Amino acid sequence: MTTPDHLLASDQGTSSTRAIVFDRAGTVVATAQRPLTQHYPQDGGVEHDPEEIWQATVAVCREAVAGVASDRIAAAGITNQRETCLLWDRATGQPIHNAIVWQDRRGAEMCRTLEAAGHSELVRTTTGLRLDSYFSATKVAWLLDYVPGARAKAENGDLALGTIDTFLLWRFTSGAHHTTDATNAARTMLFDIHNQCWSDALCTLFGVPQAILPDVQDCTADFGVM
Repeated sequence: MTTPDHLLASDQGTSSTRAIVFDRAGTVVATAQRPLTQHYPQDGGVEHDPEEIWQATVAVCREAVAGVASDRIAAAGITNQRETCLLWDRATGQPIHNAIVWQDRRGAEMCRTLEAAGHSELVRTTTGLRLDSYFSATKVAWLLDYVPGARAKAENGDLALGTIDTFLLWRFTSGAHHTTDATNAARTMLFDIHNQCWSDALCTLFGVPQAILPDVQDCTADFGVM
């Protein structure tokens, strides 16, 4: 009987998507990589096509495991570009807009407004982060406010929010899991790092309905079956 002793790592980065297979000793057995198209829709705007991300992730994973017997893969993991986020329809699984990339600065004005109103300390003490559009919260707020019908659908629980790991996990599990891990949640500027949960106060501050947020688990939790 074959022992499942290989690991598949899916690395969805800003400029490319990779997959790597490791054996039990940590030796690289196989790799595959595809470049990712960057979209610049406006001054300071950076976006990615979620479908390109998905298709590339599937392609590199298939390529990397092509020379490894399927029963040798013990587990798979996802690493990703962190603060980049998107919204998709829970019923169809289709994104409602391109993913807004961590480099994107369209939320800078909102951050300046919130800072002027004295909210910087709440953000810092709750999340450990400075109030900045680098993180996901203002990107989500923009999507909800500028994509037609998005806010109403979000408030009804018809949309799902995720960083890229959550989107890939949703697709890999055919919509069975809307989940992230604590390290990704901590980069959204919506997560209470002390109580390890989404912050009611910050979700209210940024206008993000909690109905769209993923469940949060530890990094090494069981996130479902591919």
